[in-house]
Amino acid sequence: MQERLTPKTKWLYGIADLGIALLTASIQFFLLFYYTDIAGIDPGLAGTALLVGKLTWDAINDPLFGYLSDRTRSRWGRRKPYMLFGAIPFGLTIWLLYSLPPGLEGAAAFLAVLGSFLLVDTTQTLVSVPYYALSAELTYDYDERTSLITIRMIFTVLGYILGAAATTMIAGIFINMGWSKTAAYSGMGAVFGIVAIITVLVTTFGVKEKPRPELSPSKMPIWPQIKQVFKNKPFVLYMIMSTIISISFVLLTSLLPYFLTYQLNMSDQIPLIMLILLGTIGIFLIPWQHISKTMNKGPAYALGLAIASVAIIWTFLLPTGPSPQIYGVAFLAGLGFSAQYVFPWSMIPDVIEVDQAKTGERHEGIYFGINAFLGKLTGAIGIAASGWALKLYGYVPDAVQTTRALFGIRFFFAIVPVIAFLAALPLLIWYPLTRKKHAELTAQIGN
Repeated sequence: MQERLTPKTKWLYGIADLGIALLTASIQFFLLFYYTDIAGIDPGLAGTALLVGKLTWDAINDPLFGYLSDRTRSRWGRRKPYMLFGAIPFGLTIWLLYSLPPGLEGAAAFLAVLGSFLLVDTTQTLVSVPYYALSAELTYDYDERTSLITIRMIFTVLGYILGAAATTMIAGIFINMGWSKTAAYSGMGAVFGIVAIITVLVTTFGVKEKPRPELSPSKMPIWPQIKQVFKNKPFVLYMIMSTIISISFVLLTSLLPYFLTYQLNMSDQIPLIMLILLGTIGIFLIPWQHISKTMNKGPAYALGLAIASVAIIWTFLLPTGPSPQIYGVAFLAGLGFSAQYVFPWSMIPDVIEVDQAKTGERHEGIYFGINAFLGKLTGAIGIAASGWALKLYGYVPDAVQTTRALFGIRFFFAIVPVIAFLAALPLLIWYPLTRKKHAELTAQIGN
């Protein structure tokens, strides 16, 4: 059964992800760089602190907030109360994340990184898990979900452009005004926090949750729900390939500033290169949506990753020093990675119907909670691996790098991610939940 959403609903739903993506991109591209080159924290220590946070609190809070939102009943719906009350704390903790005092070492540095990151991570989870789960309830239609996610991803890309291209740009504005580097990054965090608050509240007040009599609060206890999640074959396959791809993508994005700064000596071109990369991702969102109407989501996603892999291998072959070829690389990578912003988020809602056919309940929150945990865990692993790789190869912040350090940056930036992307392709090509099988499921459960 087709369930069409109005363009207004799609656009209002997508706005919140601008603020969420703003933080995500800033963390992926610049948080490790901020720790090492601005706050002066050891890269291995910073990466380890992030990973510890992911392996402890994140293993609890993402599924927990999803589970709680599944069981919520209110006049605002199941998801929006969390977005409403979490928006302002979310913005404040973004500012705190980039406001560490300089000169921290040892245990003090470890605890500062861990504590500030746990705070921002908790408030982001409070807002984002219910927000993402809402997409599965707005429409049950296979292709309409792709359309909804494509509109949302336009705002995601805008957020990524701001997070990736404007992080150093805004900090640079404050530095030119006479602020210290640490104060400038704190000011940048405050600006990003304000944007996050506004965008989340616009979606919260603008989107009406669709009345669905069948969506009574879940009655199944949390542990049986989690067990059922891991019996859901399409979702398990999704988690495996998502883990492989996400760790590799974050490894790539975390090392991009180091590659551009030390391998190509093009640090002043970082905002432009980011703009080309992310702008291209945005331009090709709609074309990838149209491709998804002729191909199933898994194979279409695989095609995008294959194109991106060609671009990343190209970077390994670039000589040391400035190269105009990097602009072509950024365009081709953006073309391929655009698929990554369309298909994964439209694949997750589809697995919920698999669960519903077996349990008789809809558990959007628990699925999006586990997926959020997985995404943030793999993100932390990617950042930690970047920090460990830099330390292993003798990286020295803000200095001329040795040949060994430059090779380490190139190898972990290009070769390792591409190997992982290629390993994930068979899982995507033969992903079992096709358009036809999803239609059979929705007919079976009466959606």
